[in-house]
Amino acid sequence: MADTKKFIIDENDGGRLDKTLAVLMPEVSRSYLQKLMEQGLVTVNGSVADKKTKASSGDIICVDFPDSVKPEIVPENIPLDIPYEDSDLLVVNKPKGMVVHPAAGHYSGTLVNALMYHCGDSLSGINGVERPGIVHRIDMMTSGLLIVAKNDFAHKSLAEQIKAHSFTRRYEAVVVGNLREDSGTVNAPIGRHPTDRKKMAVTDKNSREAITHYDVLGRYSGSAGTYTHVRLTLETGRTHQIRVHMAYIGHPVVCDPVYGGARQQFSCCDGQCLHAREIGFIHPRDGRNLCLTSDLPDYFNAVLHKLALSVQ
Repeated sequence: MADTKKFIIDENDGGRLDKTLAVLMPEVSRSYLQKLMEQGLVTVNGSVADKKTKASSGDIICVDFPDSVKPEIVPENIPLDIPYEDSDLLVVNKPKGMVVHPAAGHYSGTLVNALMYHCGDSLSGINGVERPGIVHRIDMMTSGLLIVAKNDFAHKSLAEQIKAHSFTRRYEAVVVGNLREDSGTVNAPIGRHPTDRKKMAVTDKNSREAITHYDVLGRYSGSAGTYTHVRLTLETGRTHQIRVHMAYIGHPVVCDPVYGGARQQFSCCDGQCLHAREIGFIHPRDGRNLCLTSDLPDYFNAVLHKLALSVQ
């Protein structure tokens, strides 16, 4: 077995076993846990359990995760927009719709496949064979800038900057409704959604600190509705952070298929209207302060154009 996890149930975690384990391991879906039970890979006090098994206080639960079999990740000749590159790192302007690294259902056509072709063996190995060079990520349907490390030295330095909040990541988005304040901060912890394992949510349970700063760039109120064009600066970098925070304060990102956001009015925007516009960091090798920006992509400008016309 690749991995075995062991839990001792306390008085607050009892109940149906698959539900209990889904809370204890929020990164694992209930359906996968049920499959493990069907395969006899979950035991309670040494006895094989099934999905009808109830967990009680003091029970010892062991979950065996089998070795995963994954396709080989191969280099692919996919064009990349690279605004900056040197021997230590590169910055890529990722298009909307491209997955950053291989995962279930996406083992080809990813940014990693393209990077392996472009860089050859010159990618850091800190994040393993499936995520070579990847220091941070942006969602598949989010466009914009992200940094890639070509060696472990650069990777460690950049990761430390992100941890110390000295690594600048600024986005632009169009959100639903009118943000009354010209600027503000959303400080709300983010963790796995309590009932939908594919989503994140603002929650106090099994969550991490999440802080997003916003500044209003423009307001639109017309025949298409009321919307706000905003700049968003990440102080932390949680999964779906901007999308979750904006939905949490009642202003979801336009066309967000998961967290809401007025999709029907904007056929020009497939997926959330969110672009990683600016990235700033200290170069690991020579200490230079680097700041790169990317133009707003066509889909984003099309949304702004439609909103401007609706105001007239």
